[in-house]
Amino acid sequence: MKRSLLLAALLSASAFASYAQNASLPLSFVVPYPAGGPLDTSAHLLAQGAQQNLGAITVTNKPGAGGVKGVELIAKAKPQENLVVMGAVATHAVLPHLGTPPGYDVYKDFKPLILVARVPNVLVITKARAAELKLQNTSDLVAYIKTNPNQLKIGSAGNGSIGHISGEMFKSLANLRLPTVQFEGASAAQKAMLRGDVDMVFDNLASALPLIASGELVALSVTTPARNVALPNVPSVNEAVPGFDVATWFGVFAPANLPDKDAQKYASAFQAALADPRYREQYRKMGIAQEDMRLQEFAEFVKRENRKFQFLISATKIKAG
Repeated sequence: MKRSLLLAALLSASAFASYAQNASLPLSFVVPYPAGGPLDTSAHLLAQGAQQNLGAITVTNKPGAGGVKGVELIAKAKPQENLVVMGAVATHAVLPHLGTPPGYDVYKDFKPLILVARVPNVLVITKARAAELKLQNTSDLVAYIKTNPNQLKIGSAGNGSIGHISGEMFKSLANLRLPTVQFEGASAAQKAMLRGDVDMVFDNLASALPLIASGELVALSVTTPARNVALPNVPSVNEAVPGFDVATWFGVFAPANLPDKDAQKYASAFQAALADPRYREQYRKMGIAQEDMRLQEFAEFVKRENRKFQFLISATKIKAG
């Protein structure tokens, strides 16, 4: 009997090993978005910092379908590959609840390794428009919209984007009549605001910071309850509209069949890279403060975010485009 049980255990372990990711191969870090954005920049910084512990790491961009194509490569990774992906709130907490589910299961197909960043979006308006409307803060904006319903427009980076969800939550909690104009991506929404086609945008913090620093944009508030390290004097939306709390986050995920010992090794290496003083200033410029959330703690965070965004999407009646 003991021999049979031992044999079964060995066979089971052997079968698992044959289908597990092979950490002895060079690691490929997939970014499911185009090059140049904050996720891509962060992936390159992490790869540089982790190479001393993990060996050569290649960063590959696989954009498409709002991040789904790149993430699916990890969910459906073939045996004997060595892959991780920079997943995000969109791919791992929003898309699963927005109409037709993506071709992967957030809980069954991935092993969360480490949270890289949890940053707010920022509610911005051009300096000229803020001066014209005499707006200094979000409370001023809310008061103006209530007095002048449907006169201003808010731009969105696309249906179901964090900017879109933020805008709908803003309108719902403050009871505002504020038309939304959809664009294809955050960059397009920002450019439309700069042209004057829309009045405001819940923008990506990293892309908005240079224009805020130059004075071209005015930051009215950030979308997290706490203020951000990059904009310490900018208040939270929550201070003007109680109950508001939306954050953009992204982190590293491996296929579910990565052995636990390798998952621990990867998570530790990426955490060390995130804390590396050589890159800390570059993270700060993107509004990224150092965190330490790994493995099971990160997995529990992903579950909480799924529950939150499932509620927000239902409450704001956002439908798939």
